[in-house]
Amino acid sequence: MITPKILKEIESIVGKDDLLTEKEDRICYSYDATNLKFLPEAIIFPQNTEEISRILKIANREKIPVFPRGAGSGFSGGSLPVNGGVVLATSKMDRILELDEENLTVDVEPGVVTEKLQKFVEAKGLFYPPDPASLKFSTIGGNIAECSGGPRALKYGVTRDYVLGLEIVLPTGEIMSTGAKTAKSVVGYDLTRLMVGSEGTLGIITKATLRLIPLPEEKNTLLVLFKKIEAAALAVTNIIKSRVIPSTLEFMDSLSIKCVEDYLGLGLPEEAGALLLIEIDGFRGSVEIQGNKIAEICKTLNPVYIKIAVDLKEQENLWQARRTVSPAIAKLSPTKVNEDITVPRNKIPEMLERIQKIADDFKLKIVCFGHAGDGNIHVNIMTDRGNKEEMECVEEAVKRLFFETLEIGGTISGEHGIGLTKAPYLKMEIGDIGYETMKKIKNLIDPNNILNPGKMFL
Repeated sequence: MITPKILKEIESIVGKDDLLTEKEDRICYSYDATNLKFLPEAIIFPQNTEEISRILKIANREKIPVFPRGAGSGFSGGSLPVNGGVVLATSKMDRILELDEENLTVDVEPGVVTEKLQKFVEAKGLFYPPDPASLKFSTIGGNIAECSGGPRALKYGVTRDYVLGLEIVLPTGEIMSTGAKTAKSVVGYDLTRLMVGSEGTLGIITKATLRLIPLPEEKNTLLVLFKKIEAAALAVTNIIKSRVIPSTLEFMDSLSIKCVEDYLGLGLPEEAGALLLIEIDGFRGSVEIQGNKIAEICKTLNPVYIKIAVDLKEQENLWQARRTVSPAIAKLSPTKVNEDITVPRNKIPEMLERIQKIADDFKLKIVCFGHAGDGNIHVNIMTDRGNKEEMECVEEAVKRLFFETLEIGGTISGEHGIGLTKAPYLKMEIGDIGYETMKKIKNLIDPNNILNPGKMFL
């Protein structure tokens, strides 16, 4: 319980307007994309590193839980205030601080929206590749905390591959800088990598130095539909074998295709059992060559439909099916349990067969789509949270999904993190020793367990 005296002390740091305690305000910060709800006692909007440092010193002294929050778009409950306490929202720390075009870096505050950063650097002919589906509203701080991925991860990697250095406020209020602005730095332990993906449990990011690359000169898109998922998976394997690496290689299963067709009426063939959406980028002239090569590879597997975009408008049209899959499948049921397993690329057909078996055994509707290029499958269990009996089946289905994912060499989370919802399954993947090692790191850095408690560890 936060006393009026403590609230007054926090107010003296951030000002009256940046400390919210009314219930209607607190409700707005009680949930994320999981739709689970936990009511915080207050919401704080600091505007600089020093303010965060002072707030955390108070929280550490009084043992008040602090829950860092970006846009609240996470799918694993990472920002939920499960133990009351305060939500520390970084939305007002949203400045792009410095663009260094000579060294290809940019310094940003954590509240910068991902798409805003991308458009800013692209106007200068530069490129920040990480592209989570939530990029129009998710923030760089949240992306770093979750080590976000996205469709372009196949060719360009994920968020951690672009973070050179961080400024972080530790749970005790101390301010630490990690990494360097250089391409090389091997001074001691890699604390930058430790913080990337730590889900706000070890520190609050207040500044990030990000690596940029030159903006590709051209891009183009192909849409290919196959009768069976096995043919689509073989196409993915053959494309990579041909030494052509697309920037994105997305897939949708038969149920997701049907949902999109019912939702938009795009005229997709009824017999389509799998869809691949492939984007190529690179130097001017090379994109057409790569696109034609990919099309020829796909044609050897007898697709039911293939289309290569001829201009930007057609590229956007081809992306319609993939971009609308989430709202389209929402019509199947009121609740979506979204898991993001990742398996080796050549195991995608086997994993999809196992998922279908899970759906049949538990009598559940399961829709799959995702990033075929890196084996990341978004498994969407369509259910009704109000149906207690069915939700018990969903819980058992998730356990089995994770078990079978690990059995074939996969991971239980490709880009959503562990947070609250996957905490019960963390040991399944990393084992007892890995789990205890991670807890020791947490206990060392955050001895009073005030920063994002209840996440990752049970």
